[in-house]
Amino acid sequence: MTPQQMNERIVRYGELRPCKTAFIDAHTPGSDQKENFTIIGGGVSESPDQHVHIAIPHGFNIGAAGQPPHCRNSLHNHRTAEVFFILSGRWRFFWGQHGDAGEVILEEGDIFNIPTNMFRGFENVGTDYGMIMAILGGDDAGGGVIWAPHVIEDAQAHGLVLGDNGKLYDTKQGDALPEGVSPMPVLTQAELATVNTPTPAQVVGGYVRRYLDMLALATSGDPVKVIGETGLIRDKPGFDVDLITRDCATDAPHSHDRPSVLMPVKGHWKVTWDGGDTVLAPGDTMSVPEGLSHAAVPSMTGEAALYHVVATNDAAGPTWEG
Repeated sequence: MTPQQMNERIVRYGELRPCKTAFIDAHTPGSDQKENFTIIGGGVSESPDQHVHIAIPHGFNIGAAGQPPHCRNSLHNHRTAEVFFILSGRWRFFWGQHGDAGEVILEEGDIFNIPTNMFRGFENVGTDYGMIMAILGGDDAGGGVIWAPHVIEDAQAHGLVLGDNGKLYDTKQGDALPEGVSPMPVLTQAELATVNTPTPAQVVGGYVRRYLDMLALATSGDPVKVIGETGLIRDKPGFDVDLITRDCATDAPHSHDRPSVLMPVKGHWKVTWDGGDTVLAPGDTMSVPEGLSHAAVPSMTGEAALYHVVATNDAAGPTWEG
C-alpha cells in the first residue's frame, strides 16, 4: 500500500469536520454548542449534515464529541457498546433517566465502556474546549439513539422534531415531517421500566479504567488488554481495545485478519507498513487494512500511549454478563 493510499485511511485531528446539528438536542440550551464527528463508519448522527471521513466497514464505528466548558450531551441509550476515552479536558459522565443515578469524573486517557440499556450523558467540566473519542459497537451502531422522554420534549420546544425514520426536522427553518413520517414516540412507562439504573459502584467498578493505573500495568512488556473477554473491562462488544505504551511497543511487524484502528492519546507514534510510514499525533485516527503488516513505536522521547481497536467474531449487542 502506497503512502497516498494509506493517507486516505488516516484522519488527522486538525482535519476533523464537525457537525453542530447531529442530534435532537442541537438547539436545547446547554447542549447547543457541541460538535460531533463521524470518523469511521456511518455513526449514529440524525442529521444529513454529518460528514463521514472513512466509510469502510470495520465491525465498529469511530467517532468523537467536542464541547466547550459547561456544554453537555443529553441523556440517551444505546443497544450496542459505547466506549469513550478522554483525549483532552475533564469530563463528567452521569446516568439514570434524569441523570441523577450516579456520576464519575474522567480525565485524559481514562476510558469508559458504558453499559448498554442505561441512560447516559456527559458534560465538559474543564476550563477549555475538550474532546472525547468514541467507539460504537456494530457497523450500524445499534440502529441509532434512544432518547430519554424529556430530551425529545425539550427539543420540540426549541424547534427540532425527530421523525420515526430517525431523521431530524427543524421547524424553525420551515421543515415539516414528510408524508408518512410521524414524530418519534417517547418511551412508554412500561418501556422505561426495562431500562437499567446501575449503582455507581457497579458502573465505576466494572466499566471505568484510569489511565494512570493502566500505565503501571503496561510496564510488564505486553499491551494492556483494556476491553475484551479477558480484559480489565470484561466485555465482548464486537471489538477488543488494547492500550499500547512506550514500555510495551515493538517494531516487530504484525497483521490482523480484519481492519484495525490506531488512536494515539499521548505522544507521537511512527507507524511503518509494507510500502511506507507516517507519524500520528494525539487525536489522529488511522485505519490499518486487514492483512497489512505494520508496526507502531513512539517517534519522540516522553510519554507515549495509544489505543488499538480491532473487531472480533463476537456480535455487537448488549453488554456481556459473563
